[in-house]
Amino acid sequence: MLFTADHDDIRRSLQKFIANEINPHVDEWEKADIFPAHALFKKMGGLGFLGLNKPVEFGGSGLDYSYALMMAEELGAITCGGVPMAIGVQTDMATPALARFGSDEVRREFLAPSISGDFVACIGVSEPGAGSDVASIKTNARSDGDDYVINGGKMWITNGTQADWICLLANTGDGPVHRNKSLICVPMKSKGVQVARKLDKMGMRSSDTAQIFFDNVRVPKRNRIGEEGKGFTYQMIQFQEERLWGAAACLKAHEYIIDQTIAYTRDRKAFGKSILDNQVVHFKLAEMQTEVELLRALIYRAAEQLVAGEDVTRLATMAKLKAGRLGRELTDACLQFWGGMGFTNETPVSRAYRDSRLTSIGGGADEVMLMVLCKMMGTLPGSGKGNA
Repeated sequence: MLFTADHDDIRRSLQKFIANEINPHVDEWEKADIFPAHALFKKMGGLGFLGLNKPVEFGGSGLDYSYALMMAEELGAITCGGVPMAIGVQTDMATPALARFGSDEVRREFLAPSISGDFVACIGVSEPGAGSDVASIKTNARSDGDDYVINGGKMWITNGTQADWICLLANTGDGPVHRNKSLICVPMKSKGVQVARKLDKMGMRSSDTAQIFFDNVRVPKRNRIGEEGKGFTYQMIQFQEERLWGAAACLKAHEYIIDQTIAYTRDRKAFGKSILDNQVVHFKLAEMQTEVELLRALIYRAAEQLVAGEDVTRLATMAKLKAGRLGRELTDACLQFWGGMGFTNETPVSRAYRDSRLTSIGGGADEVMLMVLCKMMGTLPGSGKGNA
């Protein structure tokens, strides 16, 4: 069994926190196009939510990954996509590699305050010319004695305008593209770091997303996570948790929209009966609920294998792909059932429609997920079995 009474205790505490400290403010944060990350993360850190599966010696709870997955699923009850995504960056995107491979010194400096909520973290992988194609990034960190000198830029950086540090993937050598990169913890207050702009996005409005430039930014080599040249490998491992998190955070969000759509269509009348009484409506909602439950089963299976120490690249990739596709289909169908009200910004379904679209893009686009799966199946041209 994946979840126990201990999971349920933390789950109830998180549900209470979301109901009291987050959801009452979501509409305000959405209008402001930003939420107060430091204030919220400090509260969450004080309650232990930011380090459930992180090492005890750096302030974490030392629990297994199933607790992080449980938290990701509960964050889906937040009535927007931006705030959960920002929290997920802190817990499951910018810090897993640091927790797993970082030296004690760099973990004390960056991981411990991220767990306590004193630091806000962001992850710097994507660039204007290298989104899902991680191997082609151009940002470089040139060796200069005991330091790296960093030049380049990152794009679409969640938490970027508020972050205290960035987990930066940069080229630290001239070798093969999969073996010349390193992950480096870079303080955002370092000289030469410039937050160029906060991006104006279609959805995820309450989450600040930045374009960042690095102009001769000097950081000590001790800020590197693990071995030099292993950054691509570390990031691929980190992607497993990021993609599972992204899929799990969709579950309750999707169920919320189904429930809201049932309530709206039951009350709304057309041609002498409720919209919900039309077979095309209640059949479609039943089908969507079934799809959510099937996605949940896939995510739970992947989590069980991850806890057991297995490589879950295949299942995590499938879950990420399915979550993105389902989010697009489900919110589109539900919005249609809301009619004209679905096209207004005041309804939850329109926010979900905008926010859920990112799942098929961020953390690796659908097409990249399909390439990964085809490569593992041996059907990608030039990838192995079945090819000349």
